[in-house]
Amino acid sequence: MKMAAGTQPGNSLSVSADAGNNGRDGDDGHKRPGGTPVVAVAPAGNGSIAHSSHKTALFSGNEAIGLAAWHAGADMAVGYPGTPSTDVLEYIAEITPEPDIYVEWSTNEKVAMDVAMGASLAGKRVIVTTKHVGLNVAMDSLMTSPFIGVNGGVVVFNADDPGMHSSQNEQDNRYIARFAGIPLLEPSDSQEAYDFTRVGFGLSEQWDTPVILRTTTRISHALSKVIPAPAEQHRSGEFRRDPRKYVMLPANARPRHVAHLERLSKMEKWAEEVPFNREELRSRSIGVVTSGVSYQYVRDVLPDASVFKLGLTFPLPRESLTSFASKVDRLFVVEELEPYLEEALRLLGVPVEGKEFFPRYGELSPHLVRVGFQAAGILEPSGETAGETIGGVAGPSLDSVGPRFPLLCSGCSHATPFFVLRELDAVVTGDIGCYTLGATDPLSAMDTCLSMGSSVGMAVGLAKAGSTGGRPVVAVLGDSTFLHAGIPPLIDAVHREANLTVIILDNGTTAMTGGQPNPANAVDIRGRSVPKVDIPAICKAIGVASLAVVDPYDVGATRRAIENAISKEGVSVVVTVRACAESPEKIRGPVYYVDVDGCDGCQLCMNLGCPALVWDLSLDVMPKRVRIDASLCSGCTVCAQICPQGAIFASSSQSVTASTAGAGASVSSNQGERQ
Repeated sequence: MKMAAGTQPGNSLSVSADAGNNGRDGDDGHKRPGGTPVVAVAPAGNGSIAHSSHKTALFSGNEAIGLAAWHAGADMAVGYPGTPSTDVLEYIAEITPEPDIYVEWSTNEKVAMDVAMGASLAGKRVIVTTKHVGLNVAMDSLMTSPFIGVNGGVVVFNADDPGMHSSQNEQDNRYIARFAGIPLLEPSDSQEAYDFTRVGFGLSEQWDTPVILRTTTRISHALSKVIPAPAEQHRSGEFRRDPRKYVMLPANARPRHVAHLERLSKMEKWAEEVPFNREELRSRSIGVVTSGVSYQYVRDVLPDASVFKLGLTFPLPRESLTSFASKVDRLFVVEELEPYLEEALRLLGVPVEGKEFFPRYGELSPHLVRVGFQAAGILEPSGETAGETIGGVAGPSLDSVGPRFPLLCSGCSHATPFFVLRELDAVVTGDIGCYTLGATDPLSAMDTCLSMGSSVGMAVGLAKAGSTGGRPVVAVLGDSTFLHAGIPPLIDAVHREANLTVIILDNGTTAMTGGQPNPANAVDIRGRSVPKVDIPAICKAIGVASLAVVDPYDVGATRRAIENAISKEGVSVVVTVRACAESPEKIRGPVYYVDVDGCDGCQLCMNLGCPALVWDLSLDVMPKRVRIDASLCSGCTVCAQICPQGAIFASSSQSVTASTAGAGASVSSNQGERQ
């Protein structure tokens, strides 16, 4: 993605008290005005970093945020994995030496927020990372955090996901900042992501409140130029008792709420003066108010339009916005998702146009912005062929291609439980993770999916309602999801004597977001050995009487375990234990093949949805025969176990590029640990 310059001459932004001017002068970005050298970024330990020179480098927004947190003297970085925010913490762990900054994948986002607030009260700077729906989990603590305030700065990095590339909704978390009364910064490129992160810590300390840094998917993942500033030293501090400020009893919370409102009033005046917002006057016929990645699209599509670019989107500079509106003939708002800015301008009595031309759903793009301005009569129609239409204006269309359905990976240990559940015709409440693909063809073995940990609670509701047509109720969730939000509803299920089965898919990692460790692992984000949580022991402690641990690569044992669990009265739990075949290490066994003469085309193996199982189009026979793509086969053996004709065999070859580390792991009958 092409990014416009994040900070214009004359609008320089200081990133620390002593960092000096943050101009972008010089042909190679080697030095700042006044000759200040740019900070080098060197790998830590065995890390491998491309950005090790003093010169200008390309960073993703997330990398820039991670680097900025380190350079701002942050002592701690905590969060929970969630696309598009995940790689901030991973990048921090990669580039920093362990003693320099504590990095933690927390059990969930609320835990991360609480850890951050505790460290802050001890005087430390902390960054919290979460995706948009993860911030919902932290809301209980987030909403009260401005009352308690901070000692060390707290930056809450929130990555929204317009278009739902990897999310169950596309909520607009600008409203959460306004709801909580927390300052909100929105960068429009990687340089601003770096600058705003560094400034955010100082603002947090200045205003005695956490600060939210919001990106969307494109800002988090697109690359653009970044010039780092000199790093700051770590702050010294210690915890000092102040119960009237820190203990939120009603008697203390009431005056703290008043103080919070007084701070908001002061911040509204301050918003008129900050360098994060800027007025760019060009043609007076068209004006656009925008922020974030939408600014880049507006500059691409309407290079001559006047623009009010917002970097601080809460609180808003009301007087400055009203003044800008008076300088242009026609005012538009271009923003992704909800009409947050548009509504604010309308409340100020400013005539403005926006969502009648630009969609309220999905990501924006230069094309959609152009189409919107064509519909508004600002641009002439381009004559593009029929396709995407917004406001009655046609966009380009792509040649029709065949559908490509998402599938579980080859050798995925989750396939067997879903294969069994489909045959048992169970009502399956699902959860958030890569195993949600069990809902898609050909497995089609999931009936609901709402939010993290909701599978067990929804199963309790279904079981108590008793209207499932006699079908068993089964909740399915992963190991990380269970620890994140699945334990409280399991307690509820046992306490309420619900008649249901819970299947915990323990693949030893948080796989969907790239294989991050969770508390059920014996290592942390830096690879250090740490105590691991025993999931079966937790279930027993809760009071689950019927508990089985099984290797899902053993199809027969998995079927028997699930059938036995379903037959029990009350709550039963099956824990399937098998390492993820892809992350953090690829696990491969011997490649399997189909004996053409033995295969009768029954197609049972195709119900697994394994990408390695494909139709053999070289044979002119019906029904179609199956073959195994040797480049994709992981050697899991599941297809060979279920073949009624016994026509699938192991070859003597094994994947050349794949690691066999972890292959042949055995399962303990009581503890479920990998040997």
